[in-house]
Amino acid sequence: MSSEEITLTAGDAEVVVRPGHGGRLGSLKVAGHELLRQGERYGSFPMVPWCGRVRDGVFWTGDREHHLPLNSPPHAIHGTGRDTAWKPARVTDREAVFTYDLADPWPYPGRVTQSVEVSDTALTLRMSVEAWDDSFPAQAGWHPWFNRRLSEDGEPVRIAFDAAWQELRGEDHLPTGDRVAPTPGPWDDCFGMPDGVHVTLTWPGQLELTVASRERWVVVYDEPEAAVCVEPQTGPPNGLNTQPRLVTPLEPLEAATTWTWRRL
Repeated sequence: MSSEEITLTAGDAEVVVRPGHGGRLGSLKVAGHELLRQGERYGSFPMVPWCGRVRDGVFWTGDREHHLPLNSPPHAIHGTGRDTAWKPARVTDREAVFTYDLADPWPYPGRVTQSVEVSDTALTLRMSVEAWDDSFPAQAGWHPWFNRRLSEDGEPVRIAFDAAWQELRGEDHLPTGDRVAPTPGPWDDCFGMPDGVHVTLTWPGQLELTVASRERWVVVYDEPEAAVCVEPQTGPPNGLNTQPRLVTPLEPLEAATTWTWRRL
């Protein structure tokens, strides 16, 4: 993968984007604090053209069966975008736009566009999936790995949200199709927020960050010791099969999330 990095700045915020490494954010610093876990597989990456796990790597369009690589056996996970080099289309001091063309192992041609824009108090990520010929189901979302602590002596992050439901998860980590009242963590679970995603991360005495999106689905994953993940997305895990969102040549799939922060 390319080691190319693009740095965007606004006020005391700095974002590093690595288009050659899956179009991911390699760093997000606010007031000198690194918010994202560092490492080859961390930072924050786009999930596209699907989010989370696809059961057994199989999805259907009509009577056509499609097979995806089992990169999290026995399932396929998190799409192909994070393993692809994205091409910069436009770069300014505060905004960058990237694209990549859908190709094998994804069975349908199309294009994904992602934009990253930083302001003094927020980061906005946008993504669109376009179909060139045939229509197909798709999902889009983001998978940030936020540091549990912003400093060695800092308190661990507190996660607060008010979900309407939790997707009941089976032993295979996939939703069973049943919805239950949200349960206490730790979580590796998908939650429904009909009025839009709104999750607050608070590092006491340091920083508060709100992850917001018009989408109604979010996966919260806080089992790891060093990081927590808050993943806004356009559908639940295995949603290519259970909650398909159709992309057509006339109607792309569009998603966005804004992370807003304030010092404490």
